[in-house]
Amino acid sequence: MRAVVFAYHDIGVIGLEQLHCHGVEIALVLSHPDDANEECWFASVVDWCRERGVPCERPHNANLAPWPDRVAACRPDILFSFFYRRLLSRELLQTAPRGGLNLHASLLPAYRGRCPANWVLVRGESQTGVTLHHMSEQADAGDIVGQIPVPISSQDDIVSLYTRLKTAAEVLLEAWLPAIIEDRAPRRSQDESGATTFGRRSPDDGLIDWSRSARELYNLVRAVTSPYPGAFTYLEGRRLTLWRVAVVAGVHPDCVIGALRIIDQEVVVGCGEGALKLLDLSWGEHRSRGPDVAQLLHDWDHTRFVTG
Repeated sequence: MRAVVFAYHDIGVIGLEQLHCHGVEIALVLSHPDDANEECWFASVVDWCRERGVPCERPHNANLAPWPDRVAACRPDILFSFFYRRLLSRELLQTAPRGGLNLHASLLPAYRGRCPANWVLVRGESQTGVTLHHMSEQADAGDIVGQIPVPISSQDDIVSLYTRLKTAAEVLLEAWLPAIIEDRAPRRSQDESGATTFGRRSPDDGLIDWSRSARELYNLVRAVTSPYPGAFTYLEGRRLTLWRVAVVAGVHPDCVIGALRIIDQEVVVGCGEGALKLLDLSWGEHRSRGPDVAQLLHDWDHTRFVTG
């Protein structure tokens, strides 16, 4: 089987490696130019291709000329998309007689769209997963080949969840690639009644609204912690970024929404419902964890954080 692959990120590399191990001929890989404003903490598709002598290009938009013609000239049997950030056009999908398959990091039809791993944490879900599905002109809406669920614990953050999603993606491809190669893989239509769609997140979406509940803010912090830009607020005109917090079991009677209190050498902030304990943060040039947080902020007891 001959394929053209659209790939980026860790799961892009995992997908390419699985195709390679299953003997799929990779005629061309299309990836993304790295964004100078984004920390590239993930594996490089470009490096993987260079090490194996696989042709790799990074067009700004593969849907525009000359790329559909370039893909068609490769005469692929099928297209694969692994964490590629653009929806492929009808023209591109028609270049391969067997269409295209995409690997998406949710249990479709839930959490179609961008950043599903972050969104499931923001929204406090207890389960997500990975789905291999046929590509269509509507994002993440095509027939499903296979899925693997991934549980989410209350202690998970984006790093621990993403690690398990990568493992699940590898297992899913290992399970279904033989059937795909032999053109005998099943396809099951998605239940549109259960479809949800979420958009791209930006660093500004990490701004903390202290009127929200402590549980909601805990979910936000763990969803965008490092290597993402983090959830943030402002203290004395400087951005304060929270990397790890905990929901306080009981709320001190003096806790006020958005105001920090130093109680028993711990920093606690009142929320719209409940309170958060600050465990790891950056403020200006300072990074503090554990008991050092109270030492850093001791002069600001009772000070109100500013949202925005």
